[in-house]
Amino acid sequence: MAEYKTREQKRKFYDGGPWKQMREHIKKRDNYECQECKRLGRVTIDTNEYSESAKRKKIMLVVDHIKEIEDYPELALDKDNLETKCVNCHNKKHGRYVDYSKWRKKPKWDDEWW
Repeated sequence: MAEYKTREQKRKFYDGGPWKQMREHIKKRDNYECQECKRLGRVTIDTNEYSESAKRKKIMLVVDHIKEIEDYPELALDKDNLETKCVNCHNKKHGRYVDYSKWRKKPKWDDEWW
């Protein structure tokens, strides 16, 4: 059984044909919608927008392992262990979410003016 502990092992897996085929199958199964947003009553779909800076289509949806492949390598290509997520939900799950609302400038005056 393959191991997916190092960055190189994961990269080899994610660049491989079996993963790319499975990823497309899972997105199609999930109607190209984020399943986490769906559970929360929202709809997030793939918009097919193009990124000029990256010279490719913007990545809006990813296929996520429910049980991580580092811990459960036998479930790496198991359909029941995969679901479509938007980039925001995926980043939240992995602790990479940034709340940009906290970056807003505070008003110069907090008290009433009259």
